Amino acid sequence: MAEWIGIGRRARRCYGFDEVALVPGSSTVNPNEVDASWSIAGRTFKVPILAAAMDGVVDVRFAVEMGKLGGIAVLNLDGVQTRYDNPSDVLDQIAQASPEEATKLVQGVYLTPVKEKLIAKRIEEIKAHRVPAVVSCIPQNAKKFSTIAQEAGCDIFVVQSTVATVRHISTEYKVLDLQKFCKASKIPIIIGNCVTYDVALELMEAGGAGLLVGVGPGAACTTRGVLGIGVPQMTATVDAAAARDYYFKRRGEYIPIITDGGMRIGGEICKAFAAGADAVMVGSAFARAKEAPGRGFHWGMATSHANLPRGTRVHVKTTGTLKEILFGPAQVDDGSQNLVGALRTSMGSLGASSMKEMHDVEIIIAPSIQTEGKVFQVGQRVGMGK
Repeated sequence: MAEWIGIGRRARRCYGFDEVALVPGSSTVNPNEVDASWSIAGRTFKVPILAAAMDGVVDVRFAVEMGKLGGIAVLNLDGVQTRYDNPSDVLDQIAQASPEEATKLVQGVYLTPVKEKLIAKRIEEIKAHRVPAVVSCIPQNAKKFSTIAQEAGCDIFVVQSTVATVRHISTEYKVLDLQKFCKASKIPIIIGNCVTYDVALELMEAGGAGLLVGVGPGAACTTRGVLGIGVPQMTATVDAAAARDYYFKRRGEYIPIITDGGMRIGGEICKAFAAGADAVMVGSAFARAKEAPGRGFHWGMATSHANLPRGTRVHVKTTGTLKEILFGPAQVDDGSQNLVGALRTSMGSLGASSMKEMHDVEIIIAPSIQTEGKVFQVGQRVGMGK
């Protein structure tokens, strides 16, 4: 599988969304009759697209709307929603800052400590509307924050870092024992992020109820440029899915994997499911919703790092409502709206009536798939040429 890149050194070829395509099946299915739902820890959700735990994407209002529509929005417990009693003023400042000022401003905004009372308050505000409350934090805060979250009625807890491993080494701070943490939790724990077969398998064995897959592909993430690490999402998803299937065969327990980042439009989401994803996590597409708190801006979780920011603020504009982005009708021509409709139509065209069948569709290497015959779209910057 590997190719020589120099004397004594080989590298494996990996693939991203733009380099592959899905092949229509020998039969087709009515899109209205396919099952695009997904399940985690015994709960089923009709929308298999999660809203990412980013401050420009999810606040209480957005989480409530997403829950009412049958999906999950993850609230960032390390973000502005739990640092400020009135985060709206801070979000206004971030949206109004110039590109030159944005990173420094965001770094300053996140120096204010998290208020533990706000963790409980935000979760209770979400639960008051009878929708799932799903929250996220970094491993260093997981033990303390999860206790507060569970008491407040949280349904699922996400432990998320740039790269998650079972064996993290540090003498500077106490390391979270993922296995003990998952075992002690009264609610399901999603762990992220990972991109390899071996690590995915170890995180499942540690007790994760779900895994986030992806390092650095997000629209507002600069990890790949700053650190030089990451695996393109098609390959990362295929490898993590292989670990999931092996774990299920050996243990009889199915641990869903969630492809996290790198998907802007419906076609990329469809490819992630074909690669083996059970659900996907999206940031920039939802940052464009009228309900999103970012005012048309989107910034990465690691942007606020005081010494080495690994994210940036990007202007994605506000293009429609959350309902339009999920279910249409689409008001734009670039595939960034009616994401669930796109998935269902793709499944029907591929002959996949369930997500399990979607995992088995044919995938081809097709580097010209985005440009073939699209000269007018590219020249006029419309549709796939944007």
